[in-house]
Amino acid sequence: MRKFFKILGGWSICLGIISSTFFTSCVTVDTRKITYFQSADTLPYQVLPPITPQVTRIQPDDILAVTVSSLSEESNVVFNFPNINALNTTVYPGVIGGGQTGRQPLGYLVDSTGQIEMPLVGKVKVKGMNLAQAGDSIKVRLLNYLKEPTVNVRYLNHKFTVIGEVNRPSVINLLDDHTSLPEALGMVGDLTIYGMRKNVMLIRTENDKREVVRIDLTSREFFNSPYYYLRNNDVIYVDVDKGKVTFTDQRVQRLQMVPIFTGIATTIVVILNLLK
Repeated sequence: MRKFFKILGGWSICLGIISSTFFTSCVTVDTRKITYFQSADTLPYQVLPPITPQVTRIQPDDILAVTVSSLSEESNVVFNFPNINALNTTVYPGVIGGGQTGRQPLGYLVDSTGQIEMPLVGKVKVKGMNLAQAGDSIKVRLLNYLKEPTVNVRYLNHKFTVIGEVNRPSVINLLDDHTSLPEALGMVGDLTIYGMRKNVMLIRTENDKREVVRIDLTSREFFNSPYYYLRNNDVIYVDVDKGKVTFTDQRVQRLQMVPIFTGIATTIVVILNLLK
């Protein structure tokens, strides 16, 4: 009987080792697949050619924050009212501001004729201008009412979206023309280990024309890409590596084996009880 228990004990240990091995997988990561901006050039210092982002022009349906500063605090409040007062909006997790609800400033809506309407000043045409030009145009109109005004104009409704194999998929405000794709990925916590850095999709819509571009983030050549800087309404999609799908399938298969191991363990306990 003792011999039987020794054999049974040894078999149980073997079963435990087999089980732990069965449920544990070794993952070998090819660093060439996850290392950004690789190059055959091993120089410690390198000067890259300049790249200038395309300047965004104001269009109808844009919403602008127009911040006015002058020596008259009372007048400043009147002009800045749409920037201070806000509407409740739905905000998705991971978006700047966080939470399930947010506060979206009212701003100044560019109408179908390309104009915004401001207190006292009336309508100001801003269509086709960049932000600096719009600020200068508004400033000229304000000189009739304010002493030494300064005007700052920003977009309120420009955004980009990052989805797929990233740590925090999000819709994020695009504040200027100098936000790059690497910065955008940093805002969402980078790609997961299963994100395909060689095959990042960028979807861009401009003037009713849609473009789909495949980007290789492992190549340093991306620094010269015309898609290095983001534009309004860009969508970045990071595809999943097939290794994750395979790994997930294996986990499901292993979980299906749990009842079998449970049944074996139960049988052993019943046998032991019968032999007592």
